[in-house]
Amino acid sequence: MWCKWRGVAQPGSAPEWGSLNKAKSLSNPQVLIDKFLTSRRQELSPRTIEFYYDRLIRAKEIIGTNITAQDINAFFKYLPCSNGNKHAYWRALTVFYRWLYSPKSGLGLNPQDNPMLLLDAPKVEKRILPSLTPDEINYLIDQADSPRDKAIISLFADSGARLNELANIRLSDINFNDRLIKILGKGNRERYIVFGNRTGELLKQWIDEFKPTSNLWNLDRWAIINILRRLQERTGIKCNPHTFRRSFASILAKRGVDSLHIMRLGGWSSLDMVDKYTKSVKFEDSLKLYSPIVS
Repeated sequence: MWCKWRGVAQPGSAPEWGSLNKAKSLSNPQVLIDKFLTSRRQELSPRTIEFYYDRLIRAKEIIGTNITAQDINAFFKYLPCSNGNKHAYWRALTVFYRWLYSPKSGLGLNPQDNPMLLLDAPKVEKRILPSLTPDEINYLIDQADSPRDKAIISLFADSGARLNELANIRLSDINFNDRLIKILGKGNRERYIVFGNRTGELLKQWIDEFKPTSNLWNLDRWAIINILRRLQERTGIKCNPHTFRRSFASILAKRGVDSLHIMRLGGWSSLDMVDKYTKSVKFEDSLKLYSPIVS
């Protein structure tokens, strides 16, 4: 659960920036947040916009052009959260203040006055995240209730697709000849995901038996989450979109696929997340070369 900082305002309609007195606007956190979100709506997904709104609205008292690094530091010092959750606030505030002190905000502020430049990010524990083995994935597919559920599990594992990407697949997006599916990825960027023979057969079985129309699954994202939760409860095996995505990267890395290719196949924008997801694989590779120091 995300921690709260005092009161939380409810979403409202964005005020008209041009009709407000500039001095008053600069001291109004809600106006600044709304203007920031408006500037971002064309390039970000609704869920990313929601992320920024939720964190910034909870940090309203350190939103403004008169906020100092000391103010922000005090906010984080007394924020009743884990460092992982604090880091989510940090990311939102960093992007917001980078925009605020850039020409994009239209406020004419000096970028060097950005208070976030004087602070370090909260340290986050770097844990080895769990991933599945091919045997575990095959067991999950076998235990799924229906051809649709089996196809969902298999496609998650084969493609490393994000939840929203998989949930919004249309029947017309599938190319069975090349085993590719065109999706709308993160940041509203079109890309392709791949799938193998077994996934292809499961997809055809689902389509032939139930004849979905536009949306491939006739499900929304929450229905897919519930399918995975029920399967996890039944099998005791971790079963969620993030675990499948990590497993996709880890299994390919174990098979010797280069990190750059994994990044492209999984639709990551940088190698950072690939390296994070394959950390355990790198340790296992190093372990193979180890011999005891003391014998």
